[in-house]
Amino acid sequence: MKRLLSIVTLFVMFGSAFAAEQRPNIVMVFIDDMGWGDFSCFGNADAKTPNVDRLAAEGIRFSQFYVNSPICSPSRCALTTGQYPQRWRITSFLNNRAENDRRGVAQWLDPQAPTLARYLQADGYATGHFGKWHLGGQRDVDDAPPITAYGFDESLTNFEGMGPKLLPLTLKPGDIAPGKIWGDAERLGKPVTWMQRSEITSGFIDAALPFMKKAVAAKKPFYVNLWPDDVHSPYWPPVGKWADDKRGLYLSVLEEMDRQFGRLFDHIRSTPELRDNTLVLVCSDNGPEPGAGSAGPFRGHKTQIYEGGIRSPLVVWGPGVIADGKGGTHDETTVFAAFDLVPSLLKLAGASAPADVAFDGEDVSAALTGRSEGGRQAPLFWRRPPDRKFWAPMVPAAQPDLAMREGKWKLLCDYDGSQPQLYDLARDRAETTDLAAKEPELVKRLTTAAVAWHRSMPEDNGAKIASEPPRPKGKKNKKAK
Repeated sequence: MKRLLSIVTLFVMFGSAFAAEQRPNIVMVFIDDMGWGDFSCFGNADAKTPNVDRLAAEGIRFSQFYVNSPICSPSRCALTTGQYPQRWRITSFLNNRAENDRRGVAQWLDPQAPTLARYLQADGYATGHFGKWHLGGQRDVDDAPPITAYGFDESLTNFEGMGPKLLPLTLKPGDIAPGKIWGDAERLGKPVTWMQRSEITSGFIDAALPFMKKAVAAKKPFYVNLWPDDVHSPYWPPVGKWADDKRGLYLSVLEEMDRQFGRLFDHIRSTPELRDNTLVLVCSDNGPEPGAGSAGPFRGHKTQIYEGGIRSPLVVWGPGVIADGKGGTHDETTVFAAFDLVPSLLKLAGASAPADVAFDGEDVSAALTGRSEGGRQAPLFWRRPPDRKFWAPMVPAAQPDLAMREGKWKLLCDYDGSQPQLYDLARDRAETTDLAAKEPELVKRLTTAAVAWHRSMPEDNGAKIASEPPRPKGKKNKKAK
């Protein structure tokens, strides 16, 4: 009996520590402005991405994964909070103070917002953010909270975040010396390191690797954001990989980014403490810039709430975390979105949010790890960025204001439910055949739901801006992200 009690005592003393060691490490790679069809494992025949392709060959590829906005900052807000970005008044890219006010968006993410990093940090995870932030601290907005205020132990960012940063040097064929861009961002945090724009992804990896090693040495699981500047314009590939057109420059940057990812993925794969207990997720924050990346078979691109602006390629890798036999599989049926990753990763980590926090995201951890193909239950909703009813010359026609997906159905409409479009994504994923006139009762029900969701969220100035006279060509997009 005494011996049994001793065993029980030891289990109580050390069982939680043992369980902590088994909790998965998580690496979230969030690429900037990359299209659904840009990885070669998603169909790109013009460029090769062998390092991401290998992750897909060993992990799970998801075809019906969405982000929660077709533009940068709100997409990042949803992935950070597990909630619709409209709740935090982040509905377009964060710009200077005057532009943020004009569009009716916040100057930065409220530090009281729920964040995945904070809840993992509270549960014993080491948390680090390495890369683009764009949730506060940019242009003349220099009093935003530091990234560490959102639950990160360490951070390193670019010109769109508060804290230590990497800033870009630029070099093209024929240049005698490198140039500097975003130099005024030095006041947004120090220390500052200047490095070639073509190498900055590796600079963030250079910071992430020792952070991971330190966590392993401390026997702590870790959560790492690796959010590169790539593949956002302007495009600065290595001089030796220069191209003469926008598409060619983009593809050179894409391939170089993948090459730099290789060192991160190889380190995880070759480190015994990480190989079988680390989950790596790779996706993009929104669709591609027109003329650069590819949305594959989908209609639309960045800033649009057609599929090409909001579908994102997702690769999930994790031997020992994903189900046996699921390596190299392709999930074409599970429908879920970036904000679903927050409750799902908390579940996999054995952590939780406070009881008074309500996520819009749902736990889809079983699908994420290949144990089922059941996606989220509630519909998905989107609202266009307030300044993107038009985006001349890239989007010269008026765009729908709202979108929702329920089952196989995709509805788009304006704020008041007018101008509805309806698509059967099971048969028409390219959104080519509008069925609204043939399904009036369905359209009525879905538009009612979309408008009700829209009205339940804080307003931005989307309707007001849409009614303003067009600005002089070029002025509106001068600082657009």
